[in-house]
Amino acid sequence: MAGDERELAEAQRAHWQSTYSAHPGMYGEEPSAPAVHAASVFRSAGARDLLELGAGHGRDALHFADEGFTVRATDFSATGLEQLRRAALARGTAERVTTDVHDVRDPLPLPDASVDAVFAHMLLCMALSTEEIRALVAEVARVLRPGGTFVYTVRHTGDAHYGAGIAHGDDIHEHGGFAVHFFPRELVDALAEGWTLDEVHAFEEGDLPRRLWRVTQTLPR
Repeated sequence: MAGDERELAEAQRAHWQSTYSAHPGMYGEEPSAPAVHAASVFRSAGARDLLELGAGHGRDALHFADEGFTVRATDFSATGLEQLRRAALARGTAERVTTDVHDVRDPLPLPDASVDAVFAHMLLCMALSTEEIRALVAEVARVLRPGGTFVYTVRHTGDAHYGAGIAHGDDIHEHGGFAVHFFPRELVDALAEGWTLDEVHAFEEGDLPRRLWRVTQTLPR
């Protein structure tokens, strides 16, 4: 990682830590719409063991656990994951949830072919370079079992914030302290090479509104 990328990564880690500390449960208790959809997709595929990347304070991981899945939740914010663990205990699903403080720029802390499905809501569009995103998707392929499903969401270049704010290069723009990598469609297609690209669904979320794609892709068996 170049010096500028490392500096941005550390600044983003500190910003998320302080944000979760100042605003516990900042996204509320209800699961995101993509997580509700993903749970249905994963159930139809016969998945049982899930990995969530960028779980934050856990609203989606908790939903997956409520739905009966075993969930391994990762995030680079220890503060967010501690909130997740407390919530799982309170809901009686702690036995189905494990957490790892992990930076997705590093290899995933799982063996090869060890999970049935992977979910990531707005994690791939964090302050990651295109090279780091490609490496992460390769890691997702490594830890998924044959036929495994990956559902992720990203903000795209049709979003109102694209091209505005502080530009960091590589389609990364920063607003209000949060840096976002906005995805062109070509990147989605490139990340699906060697997979079956099942769906690219456009949707909106939040007040701006943010414009996103929900992508579902499956490994060959």
